[in-house]
Amino acid sequence: MNAQELHDKTPDQLREELANLKKESFNLRFQQATGQMENTARMKAARRDAARVKTVLNQKAAAAAAEE
Repeated sequence: MNAQELHDKTPDQLREELANLKKESFNLRFQQATGQMENTARMKAARRDAARVKTVLNQKAAAAAAEE
């Protein structure tokens, strides 16, 4: 997922994406704790994707506030 794809989404879609990424992150942590994790790099990718979504949400919120 890249930032350009995220810029094209609405804030509601971004919040939904963030919720999904948080659920995925939780599940990955659970898998790691129980020793069932196969792809350890996915944890880092999920964290970074969530950070990207948060950044775009904050940028959209700042742009909306600047317009007022």
